Amino acid sequence: MNDDRPTPGIAEDLAPGLRRVLADNPSPMTFWGTNTYLVGHTDIAVIDPGPDDAAHLAAILGALEAGQRVSHVLVTHSHVDHSPLAPRLARETGAQVHAFGPSGSGRSAIMTRLAAAGLEDAGEGVEAGFAPDVTLRDGTVIEAEGWALEALWTPGHLGNHLAFAMGDTVFCGDLVMGWASSLVAPPDGDLTDFMASCRRLRARGAKVFHSGHGAPITDPMGRLDWLIAHRVGRETAILEALRDGPADAQTLARRIYTDTPAALLPAAARNVLSHLIDLHGRSLVAPDGKLTASSRFALI
Repeated sequence: MNDDRPTPGIAEDLAPGLRRVLADNPSPMTFWGTNTYLVGHTDIAVIDPGPDDAAHLAAILGALEAGQRVSHVLVTHSHVDHSPLAPRLARETGAQVHAFGPSGSGRSAIMTRLAAAGLEDAGEGVEAGFAPDVTLRDGTVIEAEGWALEALWTPGHLGNHLAFAMGDTVFCGDLVMGWASSLVAPPDGDLTDFMASCRRLRARGAKVFHSGHGAPITDPMGRLDWLIAHRVGRETAILEALRDGPADAQTLARRIYTDTPAALLPAAARNVLSHLIDLHGRSLVAPDGKLTASSRFALI
């Protein structure tokens, strides 16, 4: 992967009819910052407007060339680094915001129960009030002059996560990233759904993925193979650690994520919890009582 960070706020050509504008919001969770994509030559689809930042709004609008207009605003998912600028951009341009649904939509049944029981989001920043103007079903095709994008419901990183396919190009949001594995943190993230979404994209095929963060992924099938294998490896490590006796997600995270900075261990523990919930659903482990974030799990 190219490690050279693009200049924030400058529209860069990635392919004919495709540009990227980087938001200036780098962090350990966002890498360079959020990638905003501009698709089209006349009618422009803006994919993932990004954080609610006036400078980034100005950069998106400033990237419009003579005769161009924003016809659609598309959001892959409602994390605060992807969706908050959408309504402001829509008001400025007259376009509508398209997404799978409000925050909280698309959750699996088990994650819905955990959220109802009081499991809060893991602090990765869900935009609680997000609601699109237009909800998209899996398989819906959005089109305008010169382009067509198929919405693919790809839950896992977040329940309302969409990817957008345009020929052999896929805008994959935060499901797949070239610089790191994606965070899957209950109750908004669901590992069972995540693995199914990865395998769905693997079966579909593509030549390039444009992710929510980082450089274009030019070997998307290889990256998906790595990501799936990485998660299978984590599962194996968790099962192996449980051979020493029951443990909760935090204890397992400390044992397994030995090179992870202390500040990132809470996120690692939520990742482990997502694996434990998945393993529980497959009858490989069981909690000591009611399933909660603090449950101790044992091998079955």
